[in-house]
Amino acid sequence: MRAPSTESAVVVLVPEAERLVGRFRADLDVAAALGVPAHVTVLAPFVPPALIDDKVITELAAAVGSVGSFEVTFAQVGWFDQSVLWLAPEPAEQFRALTRAVCERFPDYPPYRGEYADVAPHLTIGIDQPVEALESAAIAIEAAPPVTVGVNNAVLMQGSSQPGSWSIVAELPLSP
Repeated sequence: MRAPSTESAVVVLVPEAERLVGRFRADLDVAAALGVPAHVTVLAPFVPPALIDDKVITELAAAVGSVGSFEVTFAQVGWFDQSVLWLAPEPAEQFRALTRAVCERFPDYPPYRGEYADVAPHLTIGIDQPVEALESAAIAIEAAPPVTVGVNNAVLMQGSSQPGSWSIVAELPLSP
């Protein structure tokens, strides 16, 4: 039997959102079971893990470091069709700036393999689950107070489709 292939991703972790979305993500987002905490994706998939070396990490850190730290609030749910429930970061522009900076440095790795013309920054709560479960989570989350966080770094993570396999490879500070 072959071992599952590994992938990598550049994300901004949002641990402060876990109190709001953690219980829903545990049931509705497979990424939570893989070991990926609440986050906003900057770029996925990123460079295959076997090709990640000190040079890649240094270049990635420079790209991430070209964007300044910022504050963001998660107050509103959003939907992609009726299959993905997510929290919207406001403002979203700094996340877009991070994605642009990383993509400029690593043009061979477009976001989501280039499947979408526009990549909306978001924190996934649930994906490909019964719409009733997603709607129930949306109602509960909308009734809760918003989450405001300071974003000072991104992380490079890697893992596979095995539960608990994702881990942080490198922390990547934004500029002060």
